[in-house]
Amino acid sequence: MKTTKEIWNDYHAKLTTFIRGRVPSDVVDDLLQDVFLKVHSKIHTLRDHRMLESWLYQVTRNLIYDYYRAKEYTETLPKEIEQTQLPEEDSAQRELSQCLNSMITDLPTPYREAIQLSEIQRESQRQVAFHAGISLSGAKSRVQRGRLMLRDALKDCCSFEFNSSNQLISYEPKSTAYNCCQDC
Repeated sequence: MKTTKEIWNDYHAKLTTFIRGRVPSDVVDDLLQDVFLKVHSKIHTLRDHRMLESWLYQVTRNLIYDYYRAKEYTETLPKEIEQTQLPEEDSAQRELSQCLNSMITDLPTPYREAIQLSEIQRESQRQVAFHAGISLSGAKSRVQRGRLMLRDALKDCCSFEFNSSNQLISYEPKSTAYNCCQDC
């Protein structure tokens, strides 16, 4: 594992260039310093040290995002730091989400309600437990079982292709179990 000083020697010039292309020049040094403060305090959380460079760039991107959030800019983020998907990836996910809605509807009521609250409405599992009148562990179990049922339904319905970042690229329906899969 590299020390913070070794990481500085290896990456400060690259990260300076990366930052300089995304923020005003008067804040580049401050952001670079913030990056290395974060590296120094969080390097122990890096599980795979072969991923050091990508981790450094992600830390840097996050601090750039934080900079823009703190400034409360009303303009959109610069194109260079947006993480966009290719059009076909976005299209595949959009189509598949329509299929997923009908699969959620077909879940048994307790699991459907748990998934709708936790995944669609973004309620916490504690709130799911409150709405269902069950314990927190019971809500966690329902959400987990609902996810497993959806995963199994998706596997039965379609074959999937993912890119190296584990993002959905495309899928191919392999079953007519769900009407929407015929149209996807």
